[in-house]
Amino acid sequence: MASDTEISDFLKSVEKKAFKRAYYHVGDEEGALDIVQDSMIKLCTHYSDKPAPELPLLFQRILSNTVLDWFRRRKTRNALFSNLDDFDHRDDLGDFDLLEVTTGAADAPASQSAEQWLGRVQTLEHIEKAIMSLPARQREAFLLRYWEELDVAETAAVMGCSEGSVKTHCSRAIQSLSKTLAQQGMKP
Repeated sequence: MASDTEISDFLKSVEKKAFKRAYYHVGDEEGALDIVQDSMIKLCTHYSDKPAPELPLLFQRILSNTVLDWFRRRKTRNALFSNLDDFDHRDDLGDFDLLEVTTGAADAPASQSAEQWLGRVQTLEHIEKAIMSLPARQREAFLLRYWEELDVAETAAVMGCSEGSVKTHCSRAIQSLSKTLAQQGMKP
């Protein structure tokens, strides 16, 4: 059984990656924050009796299911109510700062020029847009494998599919990202 301190430390260690993963799926900062908060609450409420080594996979599965629930609720709400503000939600990302989530001030070298910094920001924005344009299952497999660094078996368990499907989704995601980024002049 994980102690309160272990659960708290675990949640602190995954909060930024979980937010970014949720944001990549829903494209809405407030929605992503709600998803992460709901996932953390579910983990604490229903799985606090689990051993600490089981928490990472449990949390990833909970996060995936909470994202799906968010889309289901949104689909149901949109079917019942028509809200004109929903039609342009992808264009207005507010004051979301990509670098605030992906890096910290300690990560930036002191000798980095403004030109290098701007190039880095633009590269990250291109990569983020390319990831967000992937189909949902490919994006989920890609993020779990390469962002969360889960192995194929763990990713399959979180996604509820076979290991072969994970490999296929990841392969297609990488091909799509490579093609998209190459068209924008970025090469590995």
